[in-house]
Amino acid sequence: MVKVYIVGAGPGDAELLTIKALKAIEKADVVLYDRLIGEDVISMIKNMGKELVYVGKENYEKGDERQEEINRLIKRYVDDGKVVVRLKGGDPFVFGRGGMEAEFLSKHNIPFEVIPGLSSVNAVPTSAGIPLTHPNLSSSILVVTGKEDVKNFCSNFNGTIVILMGKDALKNICKSLMEIGKKSTTPVAIIEDGTLKSQRVIVGELCNIAETIEREGVKGTVLIVVGEVVRLFDVIGRKR
Repeated sequence: MVKVYIVGAGPGDAELLTIKALKAIEKADVVLYDRLIGEDVISMIKNMGKELVYVGKENYEKGDERQEEINRLIKRYVDDGKVVVRLKGGDPFVFGRGGMEAEFLSKHNIPFEVIPGLSSVNAVPTSAGIPLTHPNLSSSILVVTGKEDVKNFCSNFNGTIVILMGKDALKNICKSLMEIGKKSTTPVAIIEDGTLKSQRVIVGELCNIAETIEREGVKGTVLIVVGEVVRLFDVIGRKR
């Protein structure tokens, strides 16, 4: 039966794929995958003999135009009678365009199923040894992207802040957080290539973290954690 599975691939480590995600991939004739899918996941799918098609959006491409191309490609495979897996990093409905793709499929009466994935929002800090909440340090989490002005979200917020896609804007993010009252000594963790073998954690403060990661040559995908829970990295993360 023709069907589209919108599948969350998790944060990168192939062992963090869900059983349900693997079952969907096993059914697929073709897998359309994004830029942030881990190499181990791609290798595993290749070994299963599945047709793999890269549809990741590059920085120079306009998101809406690229999304329309992806939608048309999905429909073309469906019209050819193929079972399609649309493989997306993390969870397909968290900071991705999975919702837009589901809308497209619904509009065109194409049978589909959405399979949740482990979001990098919580999986990456956990992998690094940084609890996002802690009874003595933080009871709330705020998740934003680096494309947003953090001043609009973080004023009067005293919990843990998680920032995705924020590496290029890190200097401005830190400056904005200090301007709305965050102490310059507020701890910050930069988690590079979270859950992968190349994972690296760099810890600093709002006043110096941007310069630190520049000096350390951080090039990979980054997740940023801001707040007192980062202090637990020395207790938990470094000792694992």
